[in-house]
Amino acid sequence: MNQQIIFFYQYNVINNWFNLALLSKKEYVVLWKERIMADEQILNKISAGDYTEGSKHYSAQEFTELVEARRSCRVYMDEPVPESIIDKCLDLALLAPNSSNLQPWKFYWVKNPEKRTKLNKYCLDQPAATTAPEIIVAIACPENWRETRTLMLQKFKEQDKLKVPKAAYAYYDKLVPLVYSQGPLGIFGLIKRVYVWVQGLFKPMPRKPLSISHMKTWAHKSTALACENLMLAFRAYGYDTCPMEGLDEKRVKRLLELKSSEEVCMAISVGKRASNGIYGPRIRFDRDIFVKKI
Repeated sequence: MNQQIIFFYQYNVINNWFNLALLSKKEYVVLWKERIMADEQILNKISAGDYTEGSKHYSAQEFTELVEARRSCRVYMDEPVPESIIDKCLDLALLAPNSSNLQPWKFYWVKNPEKRTKLNKYCLDQPAATTAPEIIVAIACPENWRETRTLMLQKFKEQDKLKVPKAAYAYYDKLVPLVYSQGPLGIFGLIKRVYVWVQGLFKPMPRKPLSISHMKTWAHKSTALACENLMLAFRAYGYDTCPMEGLDEKRVKRLLELKSSEEVCMAISVGKRASNGIYGPRIRFDRDIFVKKI
């Protein structure tokens, strides 16, 4: 009976996507025109809302010192990091800018001793992992938008005293599913790619995300921004970090029991640096290699 129910559910999901993929040309053009119009209203028009917010921080010197003080620490002291500080730094990570405020990330603070031992091994037993009091694994979640778009709409409804632009409602209600859904086996994404290619011959068009691969990149970009917030936050509290990509992603994914769509962005170790924790002075190449003025 359970197998029949699961099969029926899967059939209906696939059937619904198949019907969407078979939209007539006219219907599909209408949907994409709505998406483009909403994009233009959000991106090109000044909001009619009455909300204002001033800046509370202006210290360029403090920020410069903080950024310059952040180094990748390879060896840590045997000194615990207070849980209250970790919680606060995680909160600051969640304030990072991200695509459409859909927040496609998760952070796994690995506290279980058995899991932590395995995580050290899956991080190749590098000292940045084995000597660290704590490790937090940042996860890119391409499918988080399904939940967070609903939460955004709920927030809009709760903001009785704040005028929310109609374009914002339309964007999250109708267009986010159109933009970010790729369909089974990426079929819907393929249709969108053809449409965008044709329209792009005549005017500027957003070219991504138009595939499952694009969605992974989309999620990783926002997650990496949050990771930078996290590392700077720990440095502000007097602790060091090391972002680690040298790990067995498949085993880490299994250890954390992640969904198939979720991907390990990086693992970040945390602690107080040992005297030999920084392997050498920071090296940066000529600025002209990377910064271009045109």
